[in-house]
Amino acid sequence: MVRRPLGNHHDGPDTLLVTPDTKQTGPVAAETANLQEVIKQARSVLFDFDGPICRLFAGHSAEDVAKDLVEWLERQGLRGLLTEEERVHADPMAVLYAVNRRHPRSDLVVELEERLTQQELKAVPSAWPTEFADPLIRTWSAVGARLAVATNNSPRTATTYLESRGLAGCFAPNIYGRTQDLHHLKPHPHCLNRAINALGAAPGSTLMIGDAPSDFEAAQRAGVAFLGYARNGYKEKLLRDAGAENVVGSLEPVLRVLRG
Repeated sequence: MVRRPLGNHHDGPDTLLVTPDTKQTGPVAAETANLQEVIKQARSVLFDFDGPICRLFAGHSAEDVAKDLVEWLERQGLRGLLTEEERVHADPMAVLYAVNRRHPRSDLVVELEERLTQQELKAVPSAWPTEFADPLIRTWSAVGARLAVATNNSPRTATTYLESRGLAGCFAPNIYGRTQDLHHLKPHPHCLNRAINALGAAPGSTLMIGDAPSDFEAAQRAGVAFLGYARNGYKEKLLRDAGAENVVGSLEPVLRVLRG
């Protein structure tokens, strides 16, 4: 039986954890070899935030945040800006995207983005650490890899969370996230390119860890390797369908390979 470390929260359906004494044959052995190669080549590692590092809205519902943004727009007399489908969307980013499409770079978008940032910051205290993320980050930093965050969340949100876990020093100051130029969000590679340049990294020796097709596309466009993290089968299917070849259901085998 694999005991889970104290202090981390399990954030999804059980995943198969490959232990050192597990006999590996066929496809499992091939996947382990691929994982070892991906990790071996990585001198710099870019982490997406919400997913690989934590579940930001685990205790502060993303759906409630989306409703808050919609209600705020209605109070401004702007209900007509959104379609009926957009008004009931569970993803607050979808609301922000919709308004930006109709009023790009407007003061309205600036206000709405700030409101989303404040809601993200409220979510930080109840965010669930992704299992094995904390020791993985500390270990990778300790062995000399250069780390950065490349996220569609606010960089203030990521910084606040990482400070609360004592992890900010592993990344600082290389935390890149959402700006008011929303067209630069992933799958655009803008924040990845900023991180790569700041780290003085070569794309060929850089690894991106993400949990969404947009992360995979951004990694491809930036010319960096990609490792998918999928906390459930639905997430894995999305990543596989997008073309991601290396996908793990837990960060434990990544940590084990790194320590090995």
